[in-house]
Amino acid sequence: MPPDPIVEIDGLWKTFGEVSAVEDLSFTVQRGQVYGLLGPNGAGKTTSLRVLMGLERPTRGTARLFGERVVPSSRQLARVGAMVEQAAFVPHLSGMRNLRLWWEAGGARMKDADLEGALAIAGLDDAINRKVKTYSQGMKQRLGFARLLLGRPELLVLDEPTNGLDPGEIREIRDLITRLSSHGATVLLSSHHLSEVEQVCSHVLVMNRGRLVADGTVSDLVGAAGLVYVEVDDRERAQAILSSLPSVAKVQIQGDGLVVELRDGQRSDIAATLVGSGLRLQTIMPTQQLEEAFLEILAAGDAARSRTEQAVAPA
Repeated sequence: MPPDPIVEIDGLWKTFGEVSAVEDLSFTVQRGQVYGLLGPNGAGKTTSLRVLMGLERPTRGTARLFGERVVPSSRQLARVGAMVEQAAFVPHLSGMRNLRLWWEAGGARMKDADLEGALAIAGLDDAINRKVKTYSQGMKQRLGFARLLLGRPELLVLDEPTNGLDPGEIREIRDLITRLSSHGATVLLSSHHLSEVEQVCSHVLVMNRGRLVADGTVSDLVGAAGLVYVEVDDRERAQAILSSLPSVAKVQIQGDGLVVELRDGQRSDIAATLVGSGLRLQTIMPTQQLEEAFLEILAAGDAARSRTEQAVAPA
């Protein structure tokens, strides 16, 4: 039998007056998954996470954490590290002082916090002793991650963790989430950044106008990959090796990696070639396809919804 899910959303509705923010949403998150809620602004992602964290009461349906229904002050919330709103700190205090005050304000002793582990993953180094007002926005986000990791959470809930960050800071947060997942953390995050979701998530749920329109693994939604994104320790050598393969039509540099256009073959063939050539393979995934799949999914969902509304409209 499959293991019990960490997160269960079942038939969730949330309305504000006459406005429906979430309509009949259901999904589950299993232990160890990095699960993305993907959708345009206003799709209902944040509202869904707020219900899950006990910050909003559902109009109908249920939200469960670790098998128990979520209510305000649920004991299961202690097992969750959440960043549902942007991390805020006392600017004239150091990062370390902010962490200590936040932890002790909850009545806990600092010696019981996983301070060393949190700082190691957040990667702030000596900056932890500087005043927060000197931090970049990306550093503040990393300090926010350190804060939520102090309690050794089993689940991380992140709402738009890269909003307002520049490209370099987005990469830092993406790498941080990757480090968390490599340590076995379960992550549920919302985003409207397709590249972010494609690079860090194993599973994706697409929302639009409060409704689920598709869910599955990233590979399932993208389909067969004709374009592959690769990151290795020697990009130029990898480009030369891959360009010589009969199965490869084109290799182009993109960002910190390469985009490989395949004539035939599989991503596993590319991986085997690079590793067999002595290169260290850091990332390999379908690329530039989630955006196309996402737009097609939204268009199909809108068309289906329009047909339904026309069918039930009074003559």
